[in-house]
Amino acid sequence: MKLHEIKPAEGATHRQKRLGRGEASGKGGTSTKGNKGGQSRAGYQRKMAHEGGQMPIQRRIPKRGFNNVHRVEYKVFNLGQLDQLAEKYGITEFTPENLYINGLISQTDLVKILGNGDLKGKFSFRVHAISGKAKTAIEGLGGTIEIVK
Repeated sequence: MKLHEIKPAEGATHRQKRLGRGEASGKGGTSTKGNKGGQSRAGYQRKMAHEGGQMPIQRRIPKRGFNNVHRVEYKVFNLGQLDQLAEKYGITEFTPENLYINGLISQTDLVKILGNGDLKGKFSFRVHAISGKAKTAIEGLGGTIEIVK
């Protein structure tokens, strides 16, 4: 066997269809692309959500309400929860880093403390926001608060 004698296995190769080479070939005229229109043209690319002339679903369904792009979402903790969390996880300083390490928030969450419930221990806080009621309760017990930007 020599290099120039090597051939692919039987049935491994197929003859290429020669499109648009005259009517006698059986593949002339429209070159197997149906009739006229965008799909018969070179470079055609179907648009996302195109439904063949039917009104697309994103235009059929009515829009309601308003989505504020400037809304700030906080992960909220009430004063009533903090004693339980401190006991369960051994936290004395509530910071985004400590809460993330203990799996209570995700890394990008903003933390806000609200004043619902009672706080029994003295804790220090580094949070993004705090309510007025929570602030007076924490400072009344001798805790410290630092607002993180």
